[in-house]
Amino acid sequence: MKKTATTIGQYLIQRLHSHGVRHVFGIPGDYVLGFYDLLQHSKLRLVNTCDEQGAGFAADAYARVRGLGVVCITYCVGGLKVANTTAEAFAEKSPVVVISGAPGMKEREKNPLLHHKVREFDTQAQVFKHLTVASTVLSDPQTAFQEIDRVLHAALRYKRPVYIELPRDMVDLPGNPHYRPQEIHEASQPQSLRAALAEAAAMINGAKKPVIIADVEVHRFGLQETLLKLAQKANIPVAATILGKSVIGEQQPLYLGVYEGAMGREEVRRYVESSDCVIMLGAFMTDINLGIFTARLDPGRSIAATSEKLSIRYHNYEEVRFKDFVRGLLATKLRRRPAPRIPRLRPPANFKPRPGAARVTVKRLFECLNSFLDEHAIVVADVGDSLFGAADLFIRKRTEFISPAYYTSMGFAVPAAVGAQIANPKLRPLVLVGDGAFQMTGMELATAARYGLNPIVVVLNNRGYGTERPMKDGPFNDLWPWQFHRVPEVLGAGRGFVIETESELDEALRAAEQHTSCFCLLEVRLDPHDRSPALQRLAGRMAANV
Repeated sequence: MKKTATTIGQYLIQRLHSHGVRHVFGIPGDYVLGFYDLLQHSKLRLVNTCDEQGAGFAADAYARVRGLGVVCITYCVGGLKVANTTAEAFAEKSPVVVISGAPGMKEREKNPLLHHKVREFDTQAQVFKHLTVASTVLSDPQTAFQEIDRVLHAALRYKRPVYIELPRDMVDLPGNPHYRPQEIHEASQPQSLRAALAEAAAMINGAKKPVIIADVEVHRFGLQETLLKLAQKANIPVAATILGKSVIGEQQPLYLGVYEGAMGREEVRRYVESSDCVIMLGAFMTDINLGIFTARLDPGRSIAATSEKLSIRYHNYEEVRFKDFVRGLLATKLRRRPAPRIPRLRPPANFKPRPGAARVTVKRLFECLNSFLDEHAIVVADVGDSLFGAADLFIRKRTEFISPAYYTSMGFAVPAAVGAQIANPKLRPLVLVGDGAFQMTGMELATAARYGLNPIVVVLNNRGYGTERPMKDGPFNDLWPWQFHRVPEVLGAGRGFVIETESELDEALRAAEQHTSCFCLLEVRLDPHDRSPALQRLAGRMAANV
């Protein structure tokens, strides 16, 4: 029997599956229905969200946990709604594949005014060219397979999003039958790598007080175990950035805590900034990572390695891959020094609510959450005090804390929890989200209910945009007061709690821990002017720039 030729749609699905993808997030539309039908009958599972932005955030979190995520939407009305989530994935180095349906190539002849079209037929493709590391329009069956492999390779090589536009009349067309995928292995320039490792080893071995700052690319390139072995081999303490938090388990003896300039714990800041050799691995020196540029790091005492650049003191090394450098450091002869005396992050004590009707404060909220966390939880934090108050939560395993800590797009956490739990069903998300962010994407709890997920969602209800209030307050920071704890009634699923006292918080968390059949929503009512110490410090710095 003659073998049927592989179509462009089939090949795209096959290659996604071969790279470990098992789920696709999105919302259907007429320009992508043909591809959706293929997906429905493939090894990949479709996850329909409430809104395209929710699908984009879910795919982003899935990529952070699993290694590659996919969002699939229709042309322009769907595609442009994931422009923001794609921008976040680019900024924070998350490999998301954006697949957009589009008008067929034959439909475009004579430039008709088809629905969803904006300006020209390639307008959306031009937008995503600026938001991704590689993009393609699969308009030619002879080159479609090659183009699919090119952009997927770029996503995995650079850990950034890519864009694939699939005209609807191309989905079922056979591609080039003679094409065979080729695995691309990019290696460092050997001499440059050897020279970089030699200089780095000499600098580390000659230092009295080296320290590692580990950031997001250690997560993205799967180097957590290599990092831990490197630290243990030479007894070098490790600090994380807030974007890279949970890069190693925080119970590790060599873990310092989160370094974020003057925003972070003072003892961590002093230790890092007094080091004579700061080894920055996969670190991006953003304003948030640097505590709004309050960090004091001397390039002359630094080794800075990312996927884009390697510099040692003031020397730049070309064509050295980040993975090769980190693994090479582990294989290099490094002096093992005595165990350093470092300020350790202590495991949290059991939370004991104050007697009576003691009101919940932000500080006490996070103390309670810290006591509640265990090794089966993944913390998903939104922007504001949901993020800054969570910086010192005690995370027991690697890559179990995710947040948009650089791009800081509100509305990330609830849909991201959907993507994170689908990526790793063994973990139960603890979602930290402000009332403003929840009003943007909180209805994705319907998606959680539909697919049998059970996140515990803590809404920090301070009746407005709490990050902005200390910078410049006004009625523009106020929100309409939702009764968040009643959202489960609207959805017909889940369990809601309203919390004003410490005792109610403790009781609600215990009840939520036992309620595993669906999501739980804990509305914690806070004073509008209460905020974590970290946010107070950050707001003070940002207010000076308003």
